[in-house]
Amino acid sequence: MNAPGPRTAAPGAELTEAERIRILAKTARFAPPPAVMADGRKDLVGLSREELAAELAAIGEAAFRAKQVWHWIYHQGATDFARMSTIAKPTQAKLAEHFVIGRPEAAVVQTSTDHTRKFLFRFRDGQEAETVYIPEEDRGAVCISSQVGCTLSCRFCHTGTQTLVRNLGAAEIVSQFMGARDSYNEWPSPRGESPRLLSNIVLMGMGEPLYNYDNVAKAMRIVMDGEGIGISRRRITLSTSGVVPMMDRAGTELGVNLAVSLHAVRDDLRDEIVPLNRKYPIRELMAACRRYPAASNARRITFEYVMLKGLNDSPEDARELVRLITGLPAKVNLIPFNPWPGSPYETSTHAAINKFSQIVMDAGFSSPVRAPRGRDILAACGQLRTETKRVRAAAS
Repeated sequence: MNAPGPRTAAPGAELTEAERIRILAKTARFAPPPAVMADGRKDLVGLSREELAAELAAIGEAAFRAKQVWHWIYHQGATDFARMSTIAKPTQAKLAEHFVIGRPEAAVVQTSTDHTRKFLFRFRDGQEAETVYIPEEDRGAVCISSQVGCTLSCRFCHTGTQTLVRNLGAAEIVSQFMGARDSYNEWPSPRGESPRLLSNIVLMGMGEPLYNYDNVAKAMRIVMDGEGIGISRRRITLSTSGVVPMMDRAGTELGVNLAVSLHAVRDDLRDEIVPLNRKYPIRELMAACRRYPAASNARRITFEYVMLKGLNDSPEDARELVRLITGLPAKVNLIPFNPWPGSPYETSTHAAINKFSQIVMDAGFSSPVRAPRGRDILAACGQLRTETKRVRAAAS
């Protein structure tokens, strides 16, 4: 099969001012609302350390107070200032007068027969997003959303049928993980003394994280802070459909693991099922992967590939995939298509998936077939969408 030809000049490693303005303009009107209560109190969740210190200084508190409050919010999981036993009661009352420690409402919680748990989190303005916890034997990943809806309209993805409503703020992103921890009573945060069920974060929920980069980055810096939640960047994976100009920045500034929603090896098909490809075609996407600074043999780039019957699952497709990733520290996750109501695609046969996987593995790449998790509650890959009435009916 012929290699995909260039359609635009491949970008350099630097995000140009024009690209930055274009990306900001794309989502600026979808900004999250301010994290302020109706009574004027501010939410401390989602503030950086510096912002937290500034807010406390503004009410006359010393610098050391910020470290105490940070510890209680992100290490202990406190949602009430009265729980902060290392802080004097008059100061607790003063903090409660000016601030809150927010959590989204878990409007619906569903648990699958395979123990996958899905949360429908409702935020202060009534908007909602879904979060999924996927357990393994001794650990598990929390799949976090970055937007309400999505701007990309990938054809095989249920979320893509829901238009973008708005971006999630840093508080709303980090509090999804905190809300999941509440559900499993996993506070305080570990200090290496014991394993945790909620051990990893994957930014693979609703939305395109790199079209809400500033909020995602701020939330992940809070998550990675060693004096708080303390999850290593090695346990965080950011999944993108290929917002090429932002991939370099994410790799340099965050250094988290990268997953790429590839799903096709030809531009004509990827243009159809992942429309973002029309702006950043495969050649540019693969060049960005080769530049990604956090990739190494120990931390391989994951290429996600949903298997669609008769569309992208041929042996020729597998061989072209191998050609594209040769020379990269990479692995391929093959994802059997997870049906959703009204979806136009079918799942590839077991025989086609196994043959595809074997071709990739014979070329020296890991190519596991992802076992569907949470299908019975529409929590599997590509099935998330906030239709509150449908979710409530299924949960009842």
